[in-house]
Amino acid sequence: MSPAIRLRQICLGLCSTALLGMPIAGLAQEAPEAPILDPQSPMAELPDIGVAWPELHAEDQSTQTESEAASEEAAERRYSVQLKGVEKLTATTVAERFDALSALKAEQDKPANSAQIDRRIREDTELLKTILRASGYYDALVDPEVETPANGAVIVNFNVTPGALFRFSEVKVSGLDETGEKEPAYAETLGVTDGDPVDAEDVLTGVALLEAQLKDQGYPFVKITEPEAVVDHDTGSGTLSLDVKTGGLRKFGKIKVRGDNVPFDANHAAIIARFKPGQPFDQSNLNDLRRAVIATGLVSAASVEPEPGASNDTADIVIAMEPAKPRTIAGALGYGTGEGARAEASWTHRNFFRPEGALTLRGVAGTREQLAAVSVRRANFRDRDRTLSAQLSASHSDLRAFDARTLSISAGLERESTIIWQKRWTWRAGIEALATDERDIIAGGAVARRRTYFIGSLPLFVGYDRSDSLLDPTKGFRLSARVSPEISFRDGNALYVRAQVDGSIYRGVGNRTVLAGRVRAGTIAGAGSLDIAPSRRFYAGGGSSVRGYGYQNIGPIDAFDDPVGGRSLAEFALEARVRFGAFAVVPFVDGGNIFDNAIPKFDRFRFGAGLGIRYHTNFGPIRVDVGTPINPRKTDGPIAVNVSLGQAF
Repeated sequence: MSPAIRLRQICLGLCSTALLGMPIAGLAQEAPEAPILDPQSPMAELPDIGVAWPELHAEDQSTQTESEAASEEAAERRYSVQLKGVEKLTATTVAERFDALSALKAEQDKPANSAQIDRRIREDTELLKTILRASGYYDALVDPEVETPANGAVIVNFNVTPGALFRFSEVKVSGLDETGEKEPAYAETLGVTDGDPVDAEDVLTGVALLEAQLKDQGYPFVKITEPEAVVDHDTGSGTLSLDVKTGGLRKFGKIKVRGDNVPFDANHAAIIARFKPGQPFDQSNLNDLRRAVIATGLVSAASVEPEPGASNDTADIVIAMEPAKPRTIAGALGYGTGEGARAEASWTHRNFFRPEGALTLRGVAGTREQLAAVSVRRANFRDRDRTLSAQLSASHSDLRAFDARTLSISAGLERESTIIWQKRWTWRAGIEALATDERDIIAGGAVARRRTYFIGSLPLFVGYDRSDSLLDPTKGFRLSARVSPEISFRDGNALYVRAQVDGSIYRGVGNRTVLAGRVRAGTIAGAGSLDIAPSRRFYAGGGSSVRGYGYQNIGPIDAFDDPVGGRSLAEFALEARVRFGAFAVVPFVDGGNIFDNAIPKFDRFRFGAGLGIRYHTNFGPIRVDVGTPINPRKTDGPIAVNVSLGQAF
């Protein structure tokens, strides 16, 4: 019987790549007794080498032969590798492990000379033996064989005789009795029982799963000793033993923050955490807390670890942080037919009002839009993922539909998705007050004039997202609704409600194509079009609406052929996203219209079609769409171009 063998040593090198992240070494074997040597005994006679002494006249021929042999040795050839005899080893993945670690496989695409191939064969022979032992085949034989077909390519065959699969005759786990009635469940998590193959990967995977489950269920200080196996070559079996020290069942204690110049204290960290003191300890909550701390943008590195609490049944949580640079300068460029060119820049201090109170100064300079705004935003406001924000802005929009000079102040409370946490439910509620001076048309006439509106609104939003990505969804769907009761003061009062619903769906077809569809409907009830400021009406057309038409160019027009908007909206969009590596080609067809009535009629649609190009980056796809109107009016251009970040919907 061989000595006790630590399974982590058995797995040295094998699991260090894609398998278990741990080193592998060979299995220790029983060494035979060495013979006793007598130093006074005479030496044996040297055997006759059986080679005649070379004739002098053969010197030139010998030199030529040696030169040819050296040339043959240095010649580079391509080769292939085959494993034979492992096809039926269902209890293990020998071939997959070998392919991942093989020296021959790693360099198979490059020609090699005979010496290189021979060295790799020797390395892979030992590797294959180690893999077989780690998989439970301790008596396996590996016979490498080299074939050289007429075409000059080399075929390396590894002929494997695996022998019998060794199985555990006994698995001993001590210490789990401290978990009480949960002991059988934890033993099942280990997943290794009497009769199972002596497979090192299975054992190490089971130990890792057991440790993770114990930490997730209240044992933060659990320690599991190195598993030890004893293999009996006579019986083809082995025994496994390991010891579990649970460290005691714990509850969450206090949250502590450590570090120099930390961006927020333990009280704010407690708001971010998804657990409260006194709740059962769960390691997954610590992992979540670490991600949330990093997601604030105020921390460049963080660790979240438990330590023994004030009592034997608690574990305090220690957050160690390194602060990140709190200021950010950002910029963006864009272009859209009808919207013109647009450049945006912003400066943000993410912790101007501690904790997590961001101050942002933002400006937009464009051919049709100019804006200056200051905003404050308090993240994780009194609860996780809840944001309080306020904004003051002055803007000028010079569009075909209207020309507006607007001063706005708003505030709101919201729960939105982020790149790190895409939430299923999102919502937003707020208040807005604005004064806007806008170009208007006298009813029934053709004279442009400006009118000033003072507007108050209570915008509300709710969204439900079952897609798999914010910027580039490939499956699922989204639904959202917006409702905004508004009052407008201009020569009297106008009270109305703006409402809009959106829905989109995504479905993969094959490995590289996604079919996507979108519908949208909106209504304004309670006031006529002329009582509603032009900037508050519905419009259609543009990169996020009906592509192929200019921005806001669909719907009723005035005597100057400019769009005047309407009180209802209906749209749809269909596209196929066909991806080729980092690029995608997107044919699309869109349709929609604006109506004077409060209820959309779903007819007289304007249709557009075209082709888009996507370049996929780490932060989302860059979109370029070129569309053309299918049933244009005389005022519509032949093509419309839109450039932006993210998909159209």
